[in-house]
Amino acid sequence: MSQLAQQQQALLASLFDWPPDNAIRKIALYIDVTWTRGLKVYQSNAHVLAQRSLAAAYPVLVQLLGADSFDALARDFWHRCPPTCGDVAQWGADLDAFVRDNEQLAEEPYLADVASLEWALHLCASAADCEVDAMSFALLGEHDPDELHPLLAPGAVVMSSAWPVASILSAHRDQHPGLDEVGQRLRAGVGESAVVWRAGLRPTQREALPGETPVLSALLKGQTLGQALECSAALDLNVWLTLAVQSGLLLGVRRTRGAP
Repeated sequence: MSQLAQQQQALLASLFDWPPDNAIRKIALYIDVTWTRGLKVYQSNAHVLAQRSLAAAYPVLVQLLGADSFDALARDFWHRCPPTCGDVAQWGADLDAFVRDNEQLAEEPYLADVASLEWALHLCASAADCEVDAMSFALLGEHDPDELHPLLAPGAVVMSSAWPVASILSAHRDQHPGLDEVGQRLRAGVGESAVVWRAGLRPTQREALPGETPVLSALLKGQTLGQALECSAALDLNVWLTLAVQSGLLLGVRRTRGAP
């Protein structure tokens, strides 16, 4: 390996090494010691960028942990799970697992699922656009559900948790339900499923309706409406269709190719 390549690798590694003094000692083997001041500034800037990037993707987690604790978590995550691409905005997908394995957060086990839900919302923002096909809703009254494929909004996903994660996010994002009510659900160990999608340009989430989770999971796997409805008898289809259309979760319907 050439000396230039060694210098480049040492510089890259120094951004993620921890504690920072270790990085300074390693890079000093390849560059003039007077350059280490610049490296410290570069490291500091990288840490600030990491904190801001994660805070933008995980605003509720910031509120739950507090700014100082979240900044410390972001620095640790930066060094243990560094970015693998140039777009730092796409870095942070593994934070839920990182939080789950963090012994200092063991007394708040719901935080990992909050992180998972926030990352799903973060991904919604960059999901491919899809236009509403209002005319296609007429197919719902003209054809058998086994012939129909609902068209869901960009970024649509459903996730289940042993904790009231949908309520936690709603309380911090929309101030409803109240924090007291959310605290009661947490203490009671109430689990929730959350539905995530992008309504227009706004990433959105809510608690799943009774029976909605298995139906949405089936639809997201490409099954027909009829096949999905067989996964749960608890879902009121009329109620769901009305809510899904009004909220922008359901954008249209497609008929299966080759259907008679």
